[in-house]
Amino acid sequence: MKKKTYIYALTICVGLFTINGCANKLNVDPTEDIDEGAALSTSRDVEVTLIGCYDGLQDVDVYGGAFQVASELLGNNDELGFTGTFQNLLELTNKQITTINATAQDTWNDSYAVINRCNNVLSAIDIVDEAKRERIEGEARFIRGSVYFDLVRLYARTWGDGDNASNPGIPLVMKPTRGVTEEDKLPRSSVAEVYAQVIEDLTAAKDLLPETNSFYATKYAAAAQLSRVYLMQFNFAAARTEANEVIASGQFSLNTNFSAIFNTFLNNGGANPNEYIFSIMVTQQDGINDMNTFFGTAIDEIPGTSGRGDIRILPKHRTLYETGDKRGDFFITSNVIYTQKYLDRYTNVLQFRLAEMYLTRAETNLRLSTTIGATPLADLNAIRTRAGLKAATAVTLESILKERHLELAFEGHTLHDARRNKQNIGNLPYNSPLLILPIPQRERDVNPKLVQNEGYN
Repeated sequence: MKKKTYIYALTICVGLFTINGCANKLNVDPTEDIDEGAALSTSRDVEVTLIGCYDGLQDVDVYGGAFQVASELLGNNDELGFTGTFQNLLELTNKQITTINATAQDTWNDSYAVINRCNNVLSAIDIVDEAKRERIEGEARFIRGSVYFDLVRLYARTWGDGDNASNPGIPLVMKPTRGVTEEDKLPRSSVAEVYAQVIEDLTAAKDLLPETNSFYATKYAAAAQLSRVYLMQFNFAAARTEANEVIASGQFSLNTNFSAIFNTFLNNGGANPNEYIFSIMVTQQDGINDMNTFFGTAIDEIPGTSGRGDIRILPKHRTLYETGDKRGDFFITSNVIYTQKYLDRYTNVLQFRLAEMYLTRAETNLRLSTTIGATPLADLNAIRTRAGLKAATAVTLESILKERHLELAFEGHTLHDARRNKQNIGNLPYNSPLLILPIPQRERDVNPKLVQNEGYN
């Protein structure tokens, strides 16, 4: 039986407590003064803290939706309409973001909280039971590298826009922080330095992680993330290698039914389809999928559906689909249009699925005039025929990028694909400062070493 990778959100006591010893550690020093040795003194302490890393990763301001929603709204090219009342999301939609924007602030704070938990795990990795040590280090490095990657994509100029070695990225916090001292107030590392750390973490994670890992990260999740990193860097050979490794592993397969990929609770009772490489599980007991919150809507005829319906699909997007494309019918249409991808309140929060790997391999093979794994045309047609379309007889970069846009619509790729391909977003060029989140004002008030992004006061 093939394993699918997803995360159970757990309510835990993290860092100070062990799984079986919470009651024994009630008399503790204040957390801002606690010694690292007292906080993580056993292998089980570290294991619990790792679960805390996953718990933080599922936060709605991290991988529970914020990274994806920000990409879709900032990258929106008149294909989405936002009709909600949340000022922070209105600012993203209108590209008029303030330095006190709640999305920018909360995503920054909660992401660095996850990174700090990972740093705690890695600082104590030597006390972990030897049989578990490599896996636990790999999971912590996968999470840390992934979060740093998505932070630098939102808060800094994109790779290749100017000098990567001098463009300010984000601070690289590489050791645990307990309380804020002057030593903890770090400046922004360069974009190049952040990418180097991301690749170091993810490469190590890929080497350390097993091929299957119950509900948690695997080597193929790390490979899928590396394929994205290398694609953003225009390192097409490396992106192709990572995507091909995931496909060739045989651990995953394209679902024959496109509609069954989504709404995992309604369709699969909470289990992931074989196409999912990595996702975060949402259950009736714990977890929120903010893609459902903002893209979803309640349908009377379909019990269990929900959502605010704040993000609507505009006719411009619908016209992009060819006649007979099943994806072009995967919408709810009344007076307004909604995608059907996020109708399920308990749907798992998708991070990587196999279709993306096929499209990455197709694009990189085409750019490099190679046929590693398959021809670009064969990979393109694997996606097209699954969507009910006739197989193409020729392939171009434009046709692959269009297929990527339609196949992965509303899944968090829009801004990043536009920026790496130097495509305008509305009237804005790909490198407009208005497409970059500000360093939150609250962070700069605390740490004056943080240089603000261009265009913000």
